[in-house]
Amino acid sequence: MSIRAFDATNAYTQALGRSLTGGTEPSAPEAATGAPNASFGDMLGEMFTNAVEASRNSEAMAAQSIQGKADLIDVVTAVNNAEMAVETLVAVRDRVISAYQEIMRMPI
Repeated sequence: MSIRAFDATNAYTQALGRSLTGGTEPSAPEAATGAPNASFGDMLGEMFTNAVEASRNSEAMAAQSIQGKADLIDVVTAVNNAEMAVETLVAVRDRVISAYQEIMRMPI
């Protein structure tokens, strides 16, 4: 999933949340983690935890499918969720590394 598609999904989720809560929109840290004044590190930690959880869920769904206890659609959905979570983490990591390299290139 591309970053644009991920951004569109986030925008849709926030718009849906605004319509359900009567038009109030949480601040950026609250939207990312649900906690006020969350740090960037907290957000990254939550993203990593979510990616690991999605991976474990997809593995469990695959095992259930092998045993005949899960539908193929559920397995594909779980694997796709895990893949999107990992791709998002990789994209954020790449952006952080790029920003760090840009800072290191700045003259003192």
